[in-house]
Amino acid sequence: MRLKKGDQILVTSGKDKGRKGKVDVVDLKHNTIIVTGVNMYKRHEKKRDEQHQGGIVEYARALGMGKVALLCPKCGKPTRVGYVVTKGEKERICKKCEQRI
Repeated sequence: MRLKKGDQILVTSGKDKGRKGKVDVVDLKHNTIIVTGVNMYKRHEKKRDEQHQGGIVEYARALGMGKVALLCPKCGKPTRVGYVVTKGEKERICKKCEQRI
C-alpha cells in the first residue's frame, strides 16, 4: 500500500487539481482515499429528528489513488513511492530524494 492515513497528498487530476490535503480514510478494496476538504459535494437531506436538522449538507467523496501523488515530507515535492527492505522491514522511500518516508 503506497498511501497511509495521515499522508500529505497533491491532487493531480480532476476538478480539484492542484489542491493539497491530508488522507483521512484509505479503502483498499476499492483503491480509493478520502481527503479532508477535497472532492467536496453537496447533498439535500430531509429533517429526521431534532438532532438531524436536514438542509444542504457538504461531504467529502472518495478519490481514486491514481489521481493523487504523495508529497514527500523531506523535499516537499510530489513523488512516487518506492520500497526498500532493511533488517527484514519494508520501508517506503521517496523516488526523487531517496529519503525514507
